[in-house]
Amino acid sequence: MTAAERAATTRTTAARTTTDRDTAGPSAVRSVEPSAAPVLTAADLTAADLIADPGAHRVLTGDRPTGPLHLGHYFGTLQNRVRLQDQGVEMFVLVADYQVITDRDLADRLAEHTENLVLDYLAAGLDPERATIFAHSAVPALNQLLLPFLSLVSVAELSRNPTVKDEIAHSSQAAVNGLMFTYPVHQAADILFCKADLVPVGQDQLPHLEVARTVARRFNERYPHADGSAVFPRPRALLSEAPMLLGTDGGKMSKSRGNAVALGADEDETARIIRGARTDADRRITYDPTGRPGVSGLVLLAALCQDRAPETIAEEIGDGGAAVLKRTVIESVNEYFRPLRVRRAELATDRGHLRQVLRAGAERANAIADATLAEVREVMGAI
Repeated sequence: MTAAERAATTRTTAARTTTDRDTAGPSAVRSVEPSAAPVLTAADLTAADLIADPGAHRVLTGDRPTGPLHLGHYFGTLQNRVRLQDQGVEMFVLVADYQVITDRDLADRLAEHTENLVLDYLAAGLDPERATIFAHSAVPALNQLLLPFLSLVSVAELSRNPTVKDEIAHSSQAAVNGLMFTYPVHQAADILFCKADLVPVGQDQLPHLEVARTVARRFNERYPHADGSAVFPRPRALLSEAPMLLGTDGGKMSKSRGNAVALGADEDETARIIRGARTDADRRITYDPTGRPGVSGLVLLAALCQDRAPETIAEEIGDGGAAVLKRTVIESVNEYFRPLRVRRAELATDRGHLRQVLRAGAERANAIADATLAEVREVMGAI
């Protein structure tokens, strides 16, 4: 059992949902069995049918290109994406460049951040031969799905979405723009354009996923195929079993808060950031996430890197205090991420390759999006 599995606190059992894609193309779906439970964990998926038939699933995931990915991204999502890819699940990874302007006035250094995001993906182990990596703005048909989807959701429903309300509350903008307000429906288009049935999300993103499920259900009810079959699967949330890593200030690890170690950080920078992490006055090191979040966050980071229980790490450090704890974390992080950083440095010498990965991903994503949009237009009776 891995450290992440030991630290898991959420487990939801879900019924199996199956989608049957026929030979007409990657976008075609003959039948959809509605899911009784919309949320499952990676362990649930493995227990259900991943090993038996990984090709029956399609995952849509991604990130906004607003800055470098950090250790929280790696243990929270990237590691699991690579695992699913390696097990044969069809993977679509979205660089959500359009979504950058949902909560900011300008998309600063967007091209640079987009390439660096792809750089982090490849260094972490995503393989463009097995995962479709593409940018939002490069797939027009995906974004065109937003229009019919918006007709299926009321203004009141969008207003009540707790994730949107939280994003609006923390927005740096003086007024809420339409893109932010309709963000969950745009995300539904991201998911449904490729007919993904699994979407890795955090607990706070479940309301967005429920909007996508609602859009899929209402579209299928209003515009079924002539034989009565559904156009879209109802996607399920795939919750990560990895615990949330705290930043060096004891708060949520975030690009914007300056409290994270970037994947591309060198060993000296890693040491500097971790040495500045907040701890407490108690010299004895224990693992108590509720009572000692700062200390426990560091213990957990070392445990994840060593693939050991955090309680064991804490017991070994004992009365060594914060200095020994931080030294242990620095050594663990630098050792674990050394191969990734070597790959990243090598990949960074060929920026043309990063752009080619995006072009190839966009070509495949466009073919699928065009087919889905054509199917949508057909069932809607559009000219």
